[in-house]
Amino acid sequence: MKKYILFIAVVLLAVSCKKENVVEEKVAGVKVGKIAIERFDDIFYNSSPQDLPKVKQQFPYLFPAGNADTVWTNKIKNPLLQELHAEVDKKFPNTNFLEEDMAALMQHIKYYYPQAPTPKVITLISEMDYANRAIYADTLILISLDLYLGKNHRFYVDFPAYQKEEFEPSQIMPDVVTAFSQGSIAPPRDHTLLSAMIYFGKELYIKDLLIPDVADNNKIGYTKEKYDWAVANESEVWKYFVENKVFYSTDTKLIGRFISPAPFSKFYLGFDEESPGRIGQWLGWQIVKAYMENNKAVTLPQLLAADAKTIFDNSKYKPKK
Repeated sequence: MKKYILFIAVVLLAVSCKKENVVEEKVAGVKVGKIAIERFDDIFYNSSPQDLPKVKQQFPYLFPAGNADTVWTNKIKNPLLQELHAEVDKKFPNTNFLEEDMAALMQHIKYYYPQAPTPKVITLISEMDYANRAIYADTLILISLDLYLGKNHRFYVDFPAYQKEEFEPSQIMPDVVTAFSQGSIAPPRDHTLLSAMIYFGKELYIKDLLIPDVADNNKIGYTKEKYDWAVANESEVWKYFVENKVFYSTDTKLIGRFISPAPFSKFYLGFDEESPGRIGQWLGWQIVKAYMENNKAVTLPQLLAADAKTIFDNSKYKPKK
């Protein structure tokens, strides 16, 4: 019996891999042209105050109305910001790797969204604006390179450790896809924990499709150790959620315990500090993946529009033992 089950598993895996290979072959044929990265961070901080009118003319959308020119010239002359710019240049002397990654991403986006425009990609320094590391605004992608200098950089000393883990160059593409997905996923229809889980599960599933070569732990912003903990304890996490009947609860504290960024998830058990934060997002991801595996006719737009209960009830999700 065990040999039969193993045979079936191998066959299903082979079929899945074949399907993925066919998709990737089609993606490779999508034409997007060269993706040029514009280094606004270099252009701005290498300019003089006298150059400001020319820089504003080149990047009008980066200069909100209502600010006097002295706001910008003071930034150019600010020694701390110039030091930050120097550190960004040291870490990213060129953006060749980013151009290649962006071209691959746009091929995948245009495969699933043929009408999507090819956006401009601009790098900048956002002065540590953690909430806006990457912005995707239809025809424009903004990437704050000052938030990808590596988790041990001295400029991050005031950030908590769990946030600093996401300040690695490997998080740039996942952050860009997060920004892209925010305009693609139907918002939750209620305030249950399950709706939040499935919302973020959809976001992570989009990353599976658009950046398939990125490691799963980077897609969710976990260290390898934290991701491995989630995989190893999947059945225990599921058991806890089922036994405590949290899926359809509207207790707002559950969002803070299992969805919001945090150093660890709060089961109020002895292993809490070993767990990664946002474990509810991770479990939602597994449920969405199971739903798509068991409902082959469902398209990506249909998935993104589906409500949480429909996905949950039809996922046939079972945690790995």
